[in-house]
Amino acid sequence: MKVSDLRGILQYVPRFRERIFVVAIDGEIVASPNFANILLDLAVLRSLSIKVILVHGAAAQITQLASERGLAISNADGTGITDEATLKVSLEAVTNVMNEIMQGLTAVDLRAAYSNAIIAHPAGILGGVDFLHTGRVERVDTKSLHLFLNEGITPLIPPIGYDGEGKTFRVNSDAVALEVAEAMQAMKILFLSASDGVVVDGELIGQLSITEAEEFVKKKRAALDGGLLSKLDHAARACRLGVPRVHLLNGLHDEALLSEVFSQEGIGTMVYSNEYQQIRRVFKKDVRAIMTLIRQSVDSEELVKRTRADIVAHLEDYWVLEIDRNLVGCVALHIHPEQEIAELACLYVHKNHEGQGYGRKLMTFAEQLAAEKGMKQVLALSTQAFNYFQQKGGYTEVTPDVLPPERRKKYDAGARNSKVMVKAVSPGAKPPASGSP
Repeated sequence: MKVSDLRGILQYVPRFRERIFVVAIDGEIVASPNFANILLDLAVLRSLSIKVILVHGAAAQITQLASERGLAISNADGTGITDEATLKVSLEAVTNVMNEIMQGLTAVDLRAAYSNAIIAHPAGILGGVDFLHTGRVERVDTKSLHLFLNEGITPLIPPIGYDGEGKTFRVNSDAVALEVAEAMQAMKILFLSASDGVVVDGELIGQLSITEAEEFVKKKRAALDGGLLSKLDHAARACRLGVPRVHLLNGLHDEALLSEVFSQEGIGTMVYSNEYQQIRRVFKKDVRAIMTLIRQSVDSEELVKRTRADIVAHLEDYWVLEIDRNLVGCVALHIHPEQEIAELACLYVHKNHEGQGYGRKLMTFAEQLAAEKGMKQVLALSTQAFNYFQQKGGYTEVTPDVLPPERRKKYDAGARNSKVMVKAVSPGAKPPASGSP
């Protein structure tokens, strides 16, 4: 591990310390060679004082065990009908998975306890069909889970629930993770399956708001396999119920868990609640991060080179787009009050967040901020992104003669030959709320 990697992790530790993460692992991942690495990742989380609740599935093991015995099961994932034979096979498979996980946790020196914290009731008759031994989560025994966590014990929760009379029901592990996270006020749910996350046209979607996730489930169900569809649906529901972040990760990839939790970009799909984004003023402590953010664009001569002193001297002109407390975009607005013109500058969004409307969001914010300050026009100078300003922002190309005198001197001295574009704004308009996506 590089020193820079360690520093990157440490910036998250104060935020995550003593918070609860619900890690939901599909049975397919438990059976994979990478499961040993996931257990090591869990040990890292616990060493950083993050409280982990482990929820596991068993669909793959149930299907395999039934196949080995020549049995026809009614349902494997706990969403359909569970007849008597399927329940019996499920209990045996779940016990086998539990034993494998407990052995693994012991090997990485984690204390764990198998918990019967899920109180369930029958799913009942749905569409005229009795779902027999399939159950739904009625409530979660939070007291016992808190007792385990406070003693440094990792609770292990199976896809099985019990009612007040001791009857056993097969429940879906995605639903269990959601109910546990809500009841325990968890900070995150991390779903580990064999899917990379939400992929559209070959491109992984890194972040989805609650609304976007719900729309995806509603309109693009056919594009998702059943397991991923279930996780995305439960992710959106969990965020609606107060869980701030839900991550969909490929548990077959080494270091997927730590890479998602302790990096700005992550490697899976994250569904987030509405407080996820904000546009805020820049502080001196942000200057180095801004220079790092725009370095590639400066090197390619898309943006003008700025020194630390340049930014500090005009610090009040700079704004950043922050996603989960990480800087992913920036914009500057330089005011020329005599000419009632503002210059939109240093507009940049990290490449991993391109194509999601963040550049337009920063542009609109700056334009409305200019209007609030009484400016009548906004200027933008660009050597490579002029099509973006024209097509997305509605800017019109003009001659450099419209530049304020001081700005014109810099323009002529710079020899960048940037295209100059202008857009009229309405004085007095209020900038958009900076805390919403």
